[in-house]
Amino acid sequence: MDSHTLRSIIKSARDEMRKDAGTNTDVDRTPQITWMLFLKCFDDFEKKFEALDKNYKQTIPDGYRWQDWAVEEGKKVLTGPDLIKFVNDDLFPKLSSLVGGKGVEQRDIISAIFGQITNNIRSGYILRKILNQISQVNFISTDEIHTLADYYEQMLTEMRDAAGSNGEFYTPRPVIRFIVNTINPDLRKSPKILDPACGTGGFMLESLNHMNKQVKAKQDRIKLYEDTVFGIEKKSMPFLLGMMNLLLHEVDQPNIANANTLGKPFRDITDENQYDVIVTNPPFGGAEEAELKSNLPTGMQTTDTAMAFLLYIMYSLKDNGKCGIILPDGNPIFGTGMFSKIRQKLIEEFNLHTIIRLPETVFEPYTTIATNILFFDKKGKTKDIWYYKMKVDERLRGATRAKNPKYTMSNPILYEDFEEIQKWLKNKKENENAWKVSVDDLIDYNLDLKNPSDAEEKINLSPHELIDSILKDEEKTMKLLREVQDLIKKEIPK
Repeated sequence: MDSHTLRSIIKSARDEMRKDAGTNTDVDRTPQITWMLFLKCFDDFEKKFEALDKNYKQTIPDGYRWQDWAVEEGKKVLTGPDLIKFVNDDLFPKLSSLVGGKGVEQRDIISAIFGQITNNIRSGYILRKILNQISQVNFISTDEIHTLADYYEQMLTEMRDAAGSNGEFYTPRPVIRFIVNTINPDLRKSPKILDPACGTGGFMLESLNHMNKQVKAKQDRIKLYEDTVFGIEKKSMPFLLGMMNLLLHEVDQPNIANANTLGKPFRDITDENQYDVIVTNPPFGGAEEAELKSNLPTGMQTTDTAMAFLLYIMYSLKDNGKCGIILPDGNPIFGTGMFSKIRQKLIEEFNLHTIIRLPETVFEPYTTIATNILFFDKKGKTKDIWYYKMKVDERLRGATRAKNPKYTMSNPILYEDFEEIQKWLKNKKENENAWKVSVDDLIDYNLDLKNPSDAEEKINLSPHELIDSILKDEEKTMKLLREVQDLIKKEIPK
């Protein structure tokens, strides 16, 4: 099956879904087509394993495999209300009740997935047409799997674009690639790599792609795909999307745990639970449940999600380990009190060597809060911090012909926009975008330090543009103040 035919089949299935009352947007449709692709993919994998090993024990029981109920092939099959009843009242409950043997097995993974999602397609007749279309997809051929993997990534991007404020589980791939390439995990050192807020698996896949270039023997690849990259995801839908994403990229048993990273006491983190590399973009702008505060260290018990994840990483990083994390402006960077205390721990116990200040529009339209990439390692305390203020690339300036260009959905950030920074990282020197700060010059461990070169910049804005800029800054300030106010109310009850 060629690429055009494969994409046409999936597109037809998605178009059919548009007719159903329960799937109105790509945010609704992508998860629905994902659970069907997952079961078709898993059924094909089981067929392959059965052909290679006569002693293979199937994971999904008879009657519930894709070939048993979803494939038509001239036989009488369920459709209409009977099909919806089977899927909702029989298939999903059965799959969610599967129990594995020792350790985490594929049965446990399937159980975790189908225990938290629902079938939202209401018409059994539409569902039958979609099943017939997906049944044409073949997950045996490596080329077809790669083609579908690329198309699936495209669907995730479309879902992100339709998700609005619910798109927090998607980080632009160029940003992910930049972080992973900067960390540069070395397969020869058998690293354990973690994304504790893995969403759809972007950091996991980019880490695999990066180290796949280092594979020299079959055993290296087995080690890489089975025992190197790990993820944790709390929300059921990103968990399902991430599982499918990794399966399509030839990870037969993805190491993703469906759990709350902050759900266990940090004091229980042992050497076995620590990692050589942690790369992540934790949720920000929200707060965790108050009862989870007790899991955090005494004196640093916060409900601020980003800061709680930062603490988790500090406790989960091995000696000589490395981290690249995205954090927003606000409390994580310049908040006082407890937030300052957490940053103090970071600076005094870890080497926070580099902060990349990203343009505010990198994550638009989901948020206009400025974000930062912090790179640190567990190789001693911080002495100096290098800053680099990334500006919107000249590429975009030429494409939009705007005086003050910004990243948008139609003009997103590209990996080539990081080329100058990648060169600078190899030989750090001060320039108009980069500067170095001694820890001794920090006040209250505030990391919100401006570029000295910006002080003499002239404002080349028209009066209308200047007023718009001021109003936008005021809106951001008020948003941050409201977030701080909400946190204070939670931290300090009346």
